[in-house]
Amino acid sequence: MAELRNLVLVLGDQLDLDASAFDGFEADRDVVWMAEVDEESTHVTSSQPRIAIFLAAMRHCAVALQAAGRPLHYVRLDAPDNRGSLAAQLQADIERLRPDALVMTAPGDWRVLQAIRALAQALGLPLEVREDRHFLVSVREFAAHARGRKSLRMEYFYREQRKRLGILMQPDDAGAPLGGQWNFDADNREAFPATGPGALPPRSTVEPDAITREVIALVQTRFAHHPGRLAGFAWPVTRAQALQALADFVRARLPLFGRYQDAMWPGEPWLYHAHLSAALNLKLLNPREVVAAAVAAHSAGHAPLASVEGFVRQIIGWREYVRGIYWTQMPGYLELNTLGADQDLPDWYWTGATDMACLRDAIGQTLTHGYANHIQRLMVTGLFALMLGVAPRQVHAWYLAVYVDAVEWVELPNTLGMSQYADGGLMGSKPYIATGKYIERMSPHCKGCRYDPALRSGAQACPFTTLYWDFLARHETAMAKNPRMSLQVKNLARMTDVQRQAVAERAGAIRRGEVGTASHG
Repeated sequence: MAELRNLVLVLGDQLDLDASAFDGFEADRDVVWMAEVDEESTHVTSSQPRIAIFLAAMRHCAVALQAAGRPLHYVRLDAPDNRGSLAAQLQADIERLRPDALVMTAPGDWRVLQAIRALAQALGLPLEVREDRHFLVSVREFAAHARGRKSLRMEYFYREQRKRLGILMQPDDAGAPLGGQWNFDADNREAFPATGPGALPPRSTVEPDAITREVIALVQTRFAHHPGRLAGFAWPVTRAQALQALADFVRARLPLFGRYQDAMWPGEPWLYHAHLSAALNLKLLNPREVVAAAVAAHSAGHAPLASVEGFVRQIIGWREYVRGIYWTQMPGYLELNTLGADQDLPDWYWTGATDMACLRDAIGQTLTHGYANHIQRLMVTGLFALMLGVAPRQVHAWYLAVYVDAVEWVELPNTLGMSQYADGGLMGSKPYIATGKYIERMSPHCKGCRYDPALRSGAQACPFTTLYWDFLARHETAMAKNPRMSLQVKNLARMTDVQRQAVAERAGAIRRGEVGTASHG
């Protein structure tokens, strides 16, 4: 072939044919490079659903690139000469293709960026890392927002973006939010009635085509020892499928999304949630079109403002905010452990073999679908790990491994910061801790559980309730300095020494695995 100008690198979470890496692409001078490698599934023991969605989406993207007339060098996982890691495979292909330069859109993982930069430097090859236009806020813009502030809070960042982008704002009053308030959280915290959620709209599903079926068979064989199951795999893996999933959400679930976004129900993983985060994080959907679809639904009278605002906040608030935290705080952020947590993650996080009903349900659906809603992640699996005192990097590795939407830029701050409070309050102003009574209020899990959320000690005590009081006791001095924790610390002060000792003993039994596993009680 003619002399190769640019080798354009496309990673597994960059499946946007309009990405900045393609700016100025010339089919007779440039080649797209994509590679499936074991390392991306094994640096954490990724679940089968997570591996499958990345590989299936990548292979469909390869088809789309070829249809668009873009020359492609694609290395499959099962290729006999596959080198096993991105850096090793890229080096082998650079030696073969001999490009003048490397071009890529900024990746979503610090580890990957450093590996590619190190390789380019070692080979003396120019590497151009371009801005990721997928996001609404650049890393530089976030850094400017953060500069000079004593503390960072998502709410203020979110309001700035609403104003800047003109989203859900009063048309005749500059700077005023639609509906007269920025946040409709108070309207978005309902539990389902005792009779249950009733007839739920169906999940938007995709029947696996030949490409996806081939990937499923490969994953089931090559990663048979990895957690998770693929029997019901139905995630969108193309842009057309992702757009259909967006349309289905806006039509069928957005109207009640807000009201029930914090609710849980046993055996019902999908409820009124969007299920779009994986498509967004793979770059099959653009956040601008997702927000526009939700706002249009409100303008048309199809969805109430509280639901639309709650959804928009997740996209232009949390999603953009956590990315800014990640790229302005790495690599040191990964090492943070403010609470000194050092407990091992229980083995049953990988199997679901626990007799705690809420955790069994959340982990079981996670392993089956690679999915759990934000409350199950924050206030069930994350809450238990936080109060148990699990080492933050172990919790991070689990979340990165099991969820189909997990890319480190979004997973790490949400897990280590918001969920585990390991950053000491950078992501959130207080640790999210609660007794089992919270789960009882938001779901009927406790009715079918052997443990009583009202009890903090004794054989029937809910481990969440025990660990809540134990967490406060272990971190009493630090929590007393946090204004948002003062009431909870005052409640702890009412406990007698005998009561504290009973909690500590029960918490010790939980940490030793004598309580909570399927074989213990």
